[in-house]
Amino acid sequence: MDICRLSGRYGVRRLGREDIGAVYELCRGNPLFYRYHPPFVTKESILADMSALPPGKGYEDKHYVGFFEGEGLVAVLDLIEGYPTPSTAYIGFFMTEASVQGSGVGTAIVSELAKALKGFGFERIRLGADGDNPQSVAFWRKNGFSAVEEKDFLVMERIL
Repeated sequence: MDICRLSGRYGVRRLGREDIGAVYELCRGNPLFYRYHPPFVTKESILADMSALPPGKGYEDKHYVGFFEGEGLVAVLDLIEGYPTPSTAYIGFFMTEASVQGSGVGTAIVSELAKALKGFGFERIRLGADGDNPQSVAFWRKNGFSAVEEKDFLVMERIL
């Protein structure tokens, strides 16, 4: 997957150890998320997320990427190809910089992401949302995701 094609509006690149400080600043600016999804972010938890994989997936399937406007990090996305089925792309984490929330930036990124993933041959996008977090659930519903299952979290899906 050519991750540069995930957005036409923002620069997209793989995030690494050198980006942990910027990712930490973006995440710590979103305390509401961590109220529903504790514990609060740490640099160590970001490093762990950068390498976390679901069962049966390898690092070639994982894309922990940043969306940039100039040098500024606008959003972070953890995307797994082919999980839980070969035709599904799984969003493990998505967060926008607090200053752009409510401005349509997140929706624009998700829209471009869906278009790109469809172009790559995926048929659906799946994610897990905290069902108790009304802001999160409303965002994903607004972006075409529907609940398909309820576990310890709300499994949501968007057909492409």
